[in-house]
Amino acid sequence: MLFKQLLAIAVGLTLATGVIQPPARAQTSDNLPAIDRVDTTSEQSGLPGWIWLFGSGVLLIIFLPKIGWIVGLISVGESEVGIVTKKFSTKNLPPGRLVALNGEAGLQADTLAPGWYFGYFPWQYGVKKEPLVTIPQDEIGLIVASDGGQIPADRILGKRLDCDRFQDARSFLLNGGEKGRQLDILTTGRYRINTAIFEVITSANCHQYGMTPAQMKLQQIDSERVGIVTTLDGKPIEAGEIAGEPIPKHDNYQDAQKFIAAGGRRGLQEQVILSGSWNLNPWFVHVEQIAMTTVPIGHVGVVISYVGASHSDVSGDAFTHGNIVRKGDKGVWVEPIYPGKHPLNKQVMEVQLVPTTNVVLNFTARFTGKHGYDAELQALKLLSHDGFTFEIEVFQIIHIGALDAPKVISRLGSMQNLIDQVLRPIVANYFRNAAQEYTILDFLTARSERQAEAAEHIRQALKQYDVQAVDTLIGMITPPPELMQTLTDRKIAQEQEKTYEVQRIAQVQRQELVRATALAEIQNQVVTAEEGVRIAELEAAAKVKAAEGEAEGIRSIGQAKADAYKAGVDALGEQAYASLQVMQIVGERQVRIVPNVSVTNTAAGGNGLVDALLGMWAQNPGTVPTELPRIAEEPAGALVANGVKPAPIVS
Repeated sequence: MLFKQLLAIAVGLTLATGVIQPPARAQTSDNLPAIDRVDTTSEQSGLPGWIWLFGSGVLLIIFLPKIGWIVGLISVGESEVGIVTKKFSTKNLPPGRLVALNGEAGLQADTLAPGWYFGYFPWQYGVKKEPLVTIPQDEIGLIVASDGGQIPADRILGKRLDCDRFQDARSFLLNGGEKGRQLDILTTGRYRINTAIFEVITSANCHQYGMTPAQMKLQQIDSERVGIVTTLDGKPIEAGEIAGEPIPKHDNYQDAQKFIAAGGRRGLQEQVILSGSWNLNPWFVHVEQIAMTTVPIGHVGVVISYVGASHSDVSGDAFTHGNIVRKGDKGVWVEPIYPGKHPLNKQVMEVQLVPTTNVVLNFTARFTGKHGYDAELQALKLLSHDGFTFEIEVFQIIHIGALDAPKVISRLGSMQNLIDQVLRPIVANYFRNAAQEYTILDFLTARSERQAEAAEHIRQALKQYDVQAVDTLIGMITPPPELMQTLTDRKIAQEQEKTYEVQRIAQVQRQELVRATALAEIQNQVVTAEEGVRIAELEAAAKVKAAEGEAEGIRSIGQAKADAYKAGVDALGEQAYASLQVMQIVGERQVRIVPNVSVTNTAAGGNGLVDALLGMWAQNPGTVPTELPRIAEEPAGALVANGVKPAPIVS
């Protein structure tokens, strides 16, 4: 392309200077053909026309660079910038300046854009062609100016000026640009910059300036993270403060000049950067990424700010245990933050998590809660009224309201301080005092009463600290081994007594069951007997009545007989009347006066008992014993001795 341009220019110059002239028309006869005339002309010039044209082109190619050098011809490409240095001039640079603005000798502020330029004679000018400055995607470029005014003593970076992103060096210098490192940066793109005045630092050459490629990247703030900013330029932070106050309208520190012009402070900043990509000057800000503040479900976050406008207390006269301030002021914020993720600056703020659900604090070494507040709590060692030392486990349930959380933190500083400095002393002191008033058996046998008393006392005590005591529970009680053995024996005896009583009751019930069963089985007999008794009673009553009637009759008969006997006695005399009555009775009853069988004495010649038996047999053969032959042979005394009884004598 450049060759064609040079060739066209060379041909044009040659024609203008008459080096190549068109061939002259020769004088010829009118009747000759035109071709003959052309041939005659060529023969007259001596060389063909194309040779003249070719030779002229070759001469131009050989001598054109020298011609361009002589006339000061400069060509700048589309991706180049021409940096001009003037070798001599009638004017000199002002003292302290390195770049010429008014045609002085030296480095010129103005550059050459792409195109052709005449008059830059080599004996007066030097033109250096540099490629355009390219800032890759997602990167930045830093600038160091080699000329300009001095940066003020309270600043470390040169201020930003309207100089077309350092592409207009003249505007930079005329408008008060300062030499050294610059606040302004170059973002992604291509720039025609006079690199003799402005050094451009990119990821390709950053190692030469003590920087890393990572510093030349866009500042990336990840999701759910915040950037804590420390500025390296600006006014000093006021005495008594730890961070610079927020400055508006500087586009998250991307417009560094607005930050400084608005009075931004050098050092740690209150304002944070949220997630995203930011064009930040690493010479101006340092960014540290931290996670957002997370408040879990069932908690609130009490913010303690170490920066802010004032310390005005809004807690009221009733609360005298610390300052509670409005949101944004220095101190404990009156409004807690609720569950979620919050972009807070943890360098200037502290968040104390306070559970708003019920919290169980275990005064035991056997286990601890997941919250960890009771990790140092142990079972309480107590001395009872009767001199025994024992351990008792206590489980305290507390609750802190969301709006009471700032008061608790303002008073105590943290939840752990609440446990260590308030709850543990209150609970331990109450049970130690109570143990001095009760025996150990009171705790063992009346623990529900002791538990109710403890719950009420602790509830009133914690209320003064804006903490709700939900309940107090007594766990395992560990008495001395010797007392425990005694109690065990006593308990065993009591249980045995209960067992025996139960067995006795069971036996009584069994007896009643047997009795009831027996009664059920003999119920018919009982009814029969009861009815028999009634019948007997009625029969006895009837007999009594009959006997009474019979007695009355006998009494009447006797009385009549007595009257008759008395009349007989009076008539016959007592002896005669008695004999008469005897004979009358013998006759009425047929009494035998003489016996049927008479037994005589054997000494008088009779057979005695044998004769009696024979006589009885004669009257009644069935009454004679079967042993009669033997009886007849033996005497009567022998028969009686042998167990044979004689038949009775019937008279």
